[in-house]
Amino acid sequence: KVYLFEDMRPTPEMSFAIRHFGCQSGINITASHNPREYNGYKAYWDDGAQVLAPHDKGIIDEVNKISSATDIKFEGNKDLIQIVGEEVDSVYLDKVKSISIDPEVIKRQKDLKIVYTPIHGTGMMLIPRALKQWGFENVHTVPEQMVKSGDFPTVISPNPENAEALSMAIELAKKIDADIVMASDPDADRVGMACKNDKGEWVLINGNQTCLLFLYYIIKNRIATGKMKEDDFIVKTIVTTELIKSVADKNHIEMLDCYTGFKWIAREIRLREGKQQYIGGGEESYGFLAEDFVRDKDAVSACTLLAEICAWAKDQGKTLFEVLLDIYVEYGFSKETTVNVVKPGKSGAEEIKAMMENFRANPPKEIGGSKVIVSKDFKTLKATDGNDNVTELEMPETSNVLQYFTEDGTKISVRPSGTEPKIKFYVEVKGEMGCHKCFDAANAAAEEKVEAVRKSLGI
Repeated sequence: KVYLFEDMRPTPEMSFAIRHFGCQSGINITASHNPREYNGYKAYWDDGAQVLAPHDKGIIDEVNKISSATDIKFEGNKDLIQIVGEEVDSVYLDKVKSISIDPEVIKRQKDLKIVYTPIHGTGMMLIPRALKQWGFENVHTVPEQMVKSGDFPTVISPNPENAEALSMAIELAKKIDADIVMASDPDADRVGMACKNDKGEWVLINGNQTCLLFLYYIIKNRIATGKMKEDDFIVKTIVTTELIKSVADKNHIEMLDCYTGFKWIAREIRLREGKQQYIGGGEESYGFLAEDFVRDKDAVSACTLLAEICAWAKDQGKTLFEVLLDIYVEYGFSKETTVNVVKPGKSGAEEIKAMMENFRANPPKEIGGSKVIVSKDFKTLKATDGNDNVTELEMPETSNVLQYFTEDGTKISVRPSGTEPKIKFYVEVKGEMGCHKCFDAANAAAEEKVEAVRKSLGI
């Protein structure tokens, strides 16, 4: 039996539908946030999460048994196909509305001026409707990008991480003096955003800041509204900003670290199901999940919750950017940069392998002028401190990732990309920010530190 959506739908809704209908698995055909030539598919298991071992291997084993396209049966049994649409949309959107923490603040700020773009994709089916359902009455969409097209005609790449993908939305925001710009990637699991800074200029909020803002708001306002429970927990990936841990620790909330990819966040939710309540989690690559009835990142709930955060800020006479500055003043300043070293072809793959082997054989003793106090190797699942004491890392499996933590709070993560010919360096440097007006100085000092890190790592 197959439930087939009548038209394109967001990836998170498919994750929801698997759980809603009690399905064995699910498939979503999508290029995701990539250019159109990357079209492929995402495969899900019965918990609504993308497949993990042993199912990933099991699926590929079946694929490898097919020797020719003539082996594939294209004639389906129509009696076993049920077309679905609105009956899932309405249940899913009602569930999304249930995660609103402070509906009263939305009533007071229902005129919040929002610009939204789906970048030609599935977000157009549900996100404007979800914002309206939450009570936001002043939502403006980018007309040229509300055109459904797998060619993504108005952008070079439909990735909300890229400034270029948000340029049309920001133009519209300037024209109407909007409060917030939000964009979902074509399969509507990632969310990108832009807001005005303290000088009134439109700036992009990066993926680490996005995750930080969401979790700060959820923690602060669940406590303020009496919704926080003792066993609530949050999740982030190992390459996402450590500032989230500072927020969690100060507010006595359990935070878990997992590998990159939402299937690992979904795994943590599954392991604690019925025992603890998941209240939010995300990663630096613009994915966030505020609920447990979906098991993949969700731009539908993220966009609506983002609008609520902006409404809450406006209610206090603040912008989203000022909320970010509040976090930096209270918890310390942090700057995150990802450096991609591209090495194409077979020789490139060998160079990347050699770089990882070299880091393992000759781990850095200092980075950017600061002593390395902990090194973690997720391939051997060993952590080594500055005195060469070795401890075990508790992770579900090994992964080709190295991490270095220095005395001054810098964190470096190194891993080869799983999909592209490059090695990725995630750099996070720390600083202090005594006041809102100190942002530029803190940022400049952090940029100097990032340059020192790059120089010492030869990137």
